[in-house]
Amino acid sequence: MVVDTPSYKGYRFPAEVIGHAVWLYHRFPLSFREVEELLFERGITVSYESVRAWCAAFGPAYARQLRRRQARPGDKWHMDEVFIKVNGQMRYLWRAVDQDGNVLDILVTNKRDAAAAKRFFRKLLKDLEYVPRVIVTDKLRSYGAAHRQVMPSVEHRSSKYLNNRAENSHQPTRQREKAMKNFRSTGAAQRFLATFSRISPLLRPRRHLLTASDYRTEMTERFHTWKTVTGMATTG
Repeated sequence: MVVDTPSYKGYRFPAEVIGHAVWLYHRFPLSFREVEELLFERGITVSYESVRAWCAAFGPAYARQLRRRQARPGDKWHMDEVFIKVNGQMRYLWRAVDQDGNVLDILVTNKRDAAAAKRFFRKLLKDLEYVPRVIVTDKLRSYGAAHRQVMPSVEHRSSKYLNNRAENSHQPTRQREKAMKNFRSTGAAQRFLATFSRISPLLRPRRHLLTASDYRTEMTERFHTWKTVTGMATTG
């Protein structure tokens, strides 16, 4: 696979430092100042504003590369929506995962109505370019309306007991939301969560399903992927 490595031209620090800072910020519930402190402990003096700029500039680029490397998702999609706070107001985060827990896409909207659900469905079909065999949602009526208009040929299972896969995928977002003390705008939430939803799962294998040996092997492979995506593998 040909990887379009982000350009670090004009940046004072190399890919190793920038990639490590972005990894810290998206893997752990840290603030930009806390990432600055961790880098300083390693002898790297950089301001938290630089860390913020790196995450804004390179985070989406890394996420796009990870998306391109992702294998074709499964044919069973689980969808769910949760409340998030944006500048003190309630907004809605829609998320879809496949039967293996792989995040397919996210969308932040102001409402939780049929129009928002249809917008999310269309975004999924446009980005993934294929139709699933079945979708699983909770009892929100907006899903039924969107299903009938956007993908009527797909089987729709609606139950509050069948959607734990999607509901569990919100947990890292909740941790991050708390650490960030909410989001400042809908656009900022969409940009961050779109990036976070790609980077965080790569670095969070389902530890409870793996032996210690298998976990270390899996993490070694994932760190290699991360180094390739960030360009660290070609600069050593």
